[in-house]
Amino acid sequence: MRELDGQETTKNFVAAVEYLKTHPQSTGKVGVTGFCWGGGVTNQIAVNSPDVQAAVPFYGRQPASEDVPKIKASLLMHYAGDDERINVGIPAFEAALKEASVDYKIHMYEGAGHAFFNDTGSRYHEEAARLAWERTIAFFKDKLKT
Repeated sequence: MRELDGQETTKNFVAAVEYLKTHPQSTGKVGVTGFCWGGGVTNQIAVNSPDVQAAVPFYGRQPASEDVPKIKASLLMHYAGDDERINVGIPAFEAALKEASVDYKIHMYEGAGHAFFNDTGSRYHEEAARLAWERTIAFFKDKLKT
């Protein structure tokens, strides 16, 4: 992943949104989620694709504040309480979201660390993962229903 070109990766994901939006089995509504690196990509897709209705980044790097007004999707963000590296960007991101009137909700899972959702790793936090997933499914049902 570190060798991928960020701009090219974002373009590819935006193209995937366009494809999914028009796919015959699609309702025309598109949601996106990702974890860690994928959480950061999820935020970039929200910035760069006005066709995304719902985005759920899990402990993802935040976009630049000046890009936040481009977000048209509703956001549901999951962060680990013990994730100083990622969490340092939350205050500026939240301020930009408020200023741009973006529909968002942040959930902080105290006692959980980065990658708390990864059930194959040592940082897995079952309670936080279960609650985050329940919230994610409910959010997608609400935002993407036909």
